[in-house]
Amino acid sequence: MNFYWIKTNWIIKKIFSKFIWDIPNTENKVYLTFDDGPIPEITEWVLEQLKKHDVKATFFCIGDNIDKHPEIFTKVINEGHHAIGNHTFNHLNGWKTTTDAYLDNFKRYEEIIQQSGINLKSKLFRPPYGKIKTTQAKKIRKLGYKIIMWDVLSADFDQNLPKEDCLENVLSNIESGSVIVFHDSIKAFKNLEYVLPRTLAYLKKNNFICDTIL
Repeated sequence: MNFYWIKTNWIIKKIFSKFIWDIPNTENKVYLTFDDGPIPEITEWVLEQLKKHDVKATFFCIGDNIDKHPEIFTKVINEGHHAIGNHTFNHLNGWKTTTDAYLDNFKRYEEIIQQSGINLKSKLFRPPYGKIKTTQAKKIRKLGYKIIMWDVLSADFDQNLPKEDCLENVLSNIESGSVIVFHDSIKAFKNLEYVLPRTLAYLKKNNFICDTIL
């Protein structure tokens, strides 16, 4: 059985106040994020859905996937208005990894970006699984990075979760400032394919603006 919280409560946000959980604003803005790509067909499908609704998103990419699928990563960049963030090179669980090994993996992602020849100035990082040690977080912040967590977790990765429940996870918890997590991964696609178009339609109907995290 999976244990996770869908809506991040204020106590967690206060305890870990140096992390970004939401982005309060007066413009009814929310922030769609996609973890674990780029993946052929799936990331491309996500881009099509976003383009159809003319919305922006932030992609937290795995370095190994960028290395394997540079053409898909280039497609994300070429859209011209999405943001990119570091999600480590190998999707490491910080709680199970030494700080030195974690930082090496974090920096390996950056090396892949540099090798791609794409000039990215992004300083966004999301720890895989949301699991990161204090020592790891401190060193990453010292490198000028913002650590981006979330306010709303879709749980699209949970293959035992009915797609209707996944959609409810999102729609019942969205509010202005929410940072919402989806995954452009093979594992999540069964739920994502159902949930994302309906979420985008809901956001448009309720006059939400989707913006990137800077």
